[in-house]
Amino acid sequence: MTERVPAPQEPADATQPSAIQPGEAELRFVGNSDLQVFPIAMSGNVFGWKTDDEATNRILDSFAAQGGNFIDTADSYAAGRSETMIGNWMRSRRNRSSIVVATKVGKSADNPGLRARVLTRAVNASLDRLGVQHIDLLYLHIDDTTVAFEETLLAVDELIRAGKVRFFGGSDHTGNRLIEARIASAMVGVAPMVALQNHYNLVHRQEYEGDLANVAAQQRLGVMPRFALASGFLTGKYRQRSDLALNPRGGEAAKYLNRRGLRILSALDGIAKAHDSSVASVALAWLLAKPNVVAPVVSASHPEQVADLAAAAGLQLSRLQVAELDLVSR
Repeated sequence: MTERVPAPQEPADATQPSAIQPGEAELRFVGNSDLQVFPIAMSGNVFGWKTDDEATNRILDSFAAQGGNFIDTADSYAAGRSETMIGNWMRSRRNRSSIVVATKVGKSADNPGLRARVLTRAVNASLDRLGVQHIDLLYLHIDDTTVAFEETLLAVDELIRAGKVRFFGGSDHTGNRLIEARIASAMVGVAPMVALQNHYNLVHRQEYEGDLANVAAQQRLGVMPRFALASGFLTGKYRQRSDLALNPRGGEAAKYLNRRGLRILSALDGIAKAHDSSVASVALAWLLAKPNVVAPVVSASHPEQVADLAAAAGLQLSRLQVAELDLVSR
């Protein structure tokens, strides 16, 4: 298969805002796979927890109406309820063939860890809940150091050969561990990872940038930043301490409400105004301008939030705007 490398959007002219509209966003390849996805992944982490069936359906309907085709969940989200709700939505809309489904295994209470038999059981359970024949992108939700990579990789390869999984990736892995996994894949002659999901956003850069980013580039992994909006801080809704009490996730965002965080919000405000866009869209567009980033993973508790999230896929920042955000968020 011809290798595909997801290229970041080329920054626009250094002084002129982009004229790209959200509906014009192009699909991106996930690493060296043939999966083509919308540049934003809708997370199912609130489905079955913060949202009921009706709200979940409305969120996913809105996402699909914006061109979204990439849904990210896990067998541990709401004890599997998230997968069931996503499966019900696809079945009722009869759109499975147009949706790229990613799920994660390794953290559920029923099937913890990445032993071969446990991983296989977890995937089969996810397939049942999703009501699908195959998972497009399977993530190893944890780095289970108690299990040799060879055992886990051979189990995944069996699932791929059986047609139950198309491609797989890692989550919560260090650069060194990704290198070990690639070596193990070559030694046992199985398919390597094609994707990486990691914590990465404007206020949380150090964990990914550097060693992990270099390994992702070397292995041509498609990168899916999770916590892309820093628990809502990068939407701009937390500007002072009193704002934190107005939202259940305020406590998670509190650590960002400092002078650095407010400087970042101020820069986002100016760029959002220049594009007639939202702060959240600009924060996501910054991620999409980074090498190897394919689709930031975002969540919505209300369908009214989806448009701003999806709009980032068609928002192209200028080189100066990317550089400004790089500088202020150091």
